Parts: sequence; structure tokens; C-alpha cells
Amino acid sequence: MSEHATAPVLNGPALEGLDDYASVIDVFKISAKKFADKPAFTCMGQTLTYAELDKQSQAFAAWLQHETGLEPGDRIAIQLPNVLQFPVAVFGAMRAGLVVVNTNPLYTEREMAHQFKDSGAKAILILANMADKLEKVLDRTDIKHVLVTELGDMHGFPKRLLINAVVKYIKKMVPAYSLPTAVGFREALSKGAGLSHQDVERTPDDVAALQYTGGTTGLAKGSMLTHRNLIANMLQARAAIGPALKDGEETVIAPLPVYHIYTFTVNCLFLVETGNHSVLITNPRDLDNFVKELKSLKFSGFIGLNTLFNALCNRDDFKQLDFSRLKLTVSGGMALTTAAAERWEKVTGCAIAEGYGMTETSPIVTFNPVDAIQLGTIGKPVAGTTVKVIDDDGQALPYGEAGELCVKGPQVMKGYWNLPEETAKAMDSDGWIRTGDIAVLQEDGYVKIVDRKKDMIIVSGFNVYPNEIEDVVAGHPDVVEAAVVGVPDEEAGEAIKLFVVSRNRDLDGETLRQWCKKELTGYKVPKTVEFRDELPKTNVGKVLRRELRDQETKQSA
Repeated sequence: MSEHATAPVLNGPALEGLDDYASVIDVFKISAKKFADKPAFTCMGQTLTYAELDKQSQAFAAWLQHETGLEPGDRIAIQLPNVLQFPVAVFGAMRAGLVVVNTNPLYTEREMAHQFKDSGAKAILILANMADKLEKVLDRTDIKHVLVTELGDMHGFPKRLLINAVVKYIKKMVPAYSLPTAVGFREALSKGAGLSHQDVERTPDDVAALQYTGGTTGLAKGSMLTHRNLIANMLQARAAIGPALKDGEETVIAPLPVYHIYTFTVNCLFLVETGNHSVLITNPRDLDNFVKELKSLKFSGFIGLNTLFNALCNRDDFKQLDFSRLKLTVSGGMALTTAAAERWEKVTGCAIAEGYGMTETSPIVTFNPVDAIQLGTIGKPVAGTTVKVIDDDGQALPYGEAGELCVKGPQVMKGYWNLPEETAKAMDSDGWIRTGDIAVLQEDGYVKIVDRKKDMIIVSGFNVYPNEIEDVVAGHPDVVEAAVVGVPDEEAGEAIKLFVVSRNRDLDGETLRQWCKKELTGYKVPKTVEFRDELPKTNVGKVLRRELRDQETKQSA
């Protein structure tokens, strides 16, 4: 074997421009001036130009500085879906020197209380729809300043009143709440517009965002992402994705939650730095309205993930859209199946470029070159990034052997917030972070993810990775979605159980088992098959194997 074939690491190209910016706000201010008249974000038909975003975020920063007493480095939780308030609040908070704590709007009271208390957040901007939950947990947090916003607040009169009235009184999506000291977001912006503001200087090593994650081990933890981390990943995205786009000329659809690190970095950083236009989709699960909105847009980019690609390609109205301008489709967040990729390209004429990342890496680690996509891989390391795979003893493995993927680069987090022991478990003193994913490095420089380490199934001593089986099953013409988990088995230790959502009511388990036997060795063929109307998913759309395993454990107990 050649020396190249046994090399233990893959290196991305050199990263340029990392010292050009001291903070995310430097990036934003330059773009706001350079692309002032260009559209920055659109949501539900309302658009903010870069100049308007600059003005509104400055007003919010001024209000924070004059009305709250918050100091640079204090944390502010932002609990919003995809609405225009989000970029205004994020850039406004950062301009005031605050650390953004991105929070899932679908969190339970328990999850909210944990994140707010753990982060030490002193302020929060929350959608009225979940303000009743905040009321119940507020006394368990350090939050002193509450801002509440309604869905239509960034729209003009009378559309604003109409949207808010429909949401509150017709759809009844706003439970009653009592937060007597809360300030309306529109009131804060109005007052802030008349106040003086001074942008707070931040250093590259200052924390810009606390991004909560289950991480590679244990409970939800706050990944400390510095300004340098986020700027590095923004530049890495530009180097990897940028060649397919023209600055200030693209319209990119953003259906995934913008509080999630994937969309946060791509849409609030990379696309802002390049002066492009993000269309925020507030509720992508409402496919009827989602496709209806797409009809009126001439979009050139689409950021999604496997389940969404599948759902859209199953719709006749989506297939009839005009895709003549679509030149970039990016997949991340979960494994992309071959069937979904092929179906999307057939429907839209645009190939999907799959990337890979994790919250702790801001998130992008690898990406498929747009002009050299290798389906079934997560691409090559992005600029300034080094990856390797290791065995259980921590030894680097050669090309072609599966092991845990480790990453090193300027996008790797500072550590977990207030958890030095957890940080030490995930990262070593040389800056390598263990991802918890099993991968193979290929000699051509591409990386292939096999599966999550914790999702691996051991059948009679053989390692089985759910992704492989799910990819085969997804190729069946009657299958919409599939998920595989390991269940206890007296003979084999673990057995493979397949969960399927099918478009054909007559499809049976044995037919799928025979389908698998054509592609998979015997011990990888599912022992049992269960049909479901839907699979449990995160708000991003990622299938929750853990929940399926837990359901099986409870049933067998």
C-alpha cells in the first residue's frame, strides 16, 4: 500500500481571510453598507433590506443598552421560529455585546427552565405563542428582562393586525399568559430608534453564541461558539459553497429553523456576508402553503434535509414549479439517502450537495464540491480543517477503515459552557474533537459517514449501521421514510427492527425483507418490520431513532 493510502488525516485547503474581521458585527456592518438596497430576509411576503436590517438591529441594540443595564458578555435567550424578528434580534443583541442563546420554540417547560438557568440568561425575546410556558418557569431562571413578540409584528399596517388576530383569535395559537413586566418587541424597537447607540467591540475569542446540543455525550450542553468560530465557518462556507453563487444576486429558501446552527451559520452569516437573500419559511410542515409560497419566488438556492426533500418530491404541485434558476441545493442535519437525492435531481434538475457538521463545529466540517458531488459521501474537509478516524484506543486508522471521526480546525468550539469535564471528554489538548460518528476516509479525499457510534447495532458480534439499511429500504418505490433501531434479542444479542412509512397500504414486511436480501448480507436484514403513519422527528425534521428505541424498551419491559 502506498504512503498516501495509509495517511492518517485529510486536510482541507488553506483558509483565507480569517483575520479580516474581529467579530460577527464587523461582517454585518460591512455587508449592510455594501448591499444596503438588496433584500436580506423575507418572511410571509414581508422583506427587510440590508439597510433596514441595519437600522432595526441598531434600534434594538440601543434599547438593550439604555433600558436593561445588561453588560457585554451577558446572555440573551432568543426563542423564535423563522420570522424577521430573529435576524433583527440576533444582530441587535450582538451589537450590544451580548451573547445569543438560541432556543427551540418547541421546547417543553422543563427544557426551557434547564437552558435558561444553565446559560444564566438575563433577558429573553420570546414569541407570544409560548409565553405561557415562560410564565411557569420564569422564577426558576435569572431572567430579568422579557420581550414578547407576535408572529406578524414585522409587517406593516394592516397586515400585521390581520396576521396577529388570526393567530390569536381564529387559530387560537396563543395561550393566555401573564408577564406584567414584559415589553413588546415593537415597543422596544420604536423606543430604541430614538436612542443613541454605540456598537460594542468584541474580540475574536469572545463567545458570540451559546448553541445548545445533546453533544457527543449526556444532557443538553451549551457549545461556546466564539466570533472567530462563526467567522471561520462563514469563510469556510464561502470557500466551499460560494463558487456556485454570485454575491448580492441569489435568493435562497430557508425552511429549516434559523435557531439551529445549520441555518444560523448558512443564512445569518454566510448569505449575509455575500449579500444574498434568505426566504424564511415559518412553518415548513404546512406543505400546502410552503409550495404555494415557492410558486411566487424565483429561487436559486435551497437549504434542506432528507425528510423535506422526500416530502416535497412526493407532491404533484411541487413538481410543477419553475426550477430553471435553481443551481444549488444543500443537504445537512441528517444522512441523505441515495433515493432522495436521485428523486430531487429528477424533479428539480439540480443535484444535492451534501455536507456534514455538528453544533460543536459551528457546524460545517466537510462539503461536497458543487462541481464534483460524490453521492453517498459528505464531501471533503472544508478550508482550514483536518479530519481523521480513530479506533477505540484512540489510534488513527488508515484510509478505508471505519472509526470515530475526529475534527480539528478554527470552527471547533471553545468548549461546553461551565462543563470542563464534559469538554475534556469531547476534546483533547491538541484541539481535536470527537464527533461520535463512525466514518471512513477515502483515498480520493472524500469522507463517508457510516453512522452514529451510539446507533450502531451489534448482531451476533457483527457491527450493523442503520444508515446502510435505511438507504436500501428508501430505494423501494413504496417507501416514504424508514428508520432502523436495535432491539434486545435472546439469540443474537440485538436484532434489527425496521420502521416504515409507506405510500402503499398493501406493502408488507416480508416484501421489504426480500428487498433487503437483494442488497444486504443476511445479518443486516431486518428481523421485524413495523409500519407507521409517521416517524418521530426533531423540529429540524431529523428522525428520532432514540425515541423509537425507548418505545421498544417500554413495550418489552
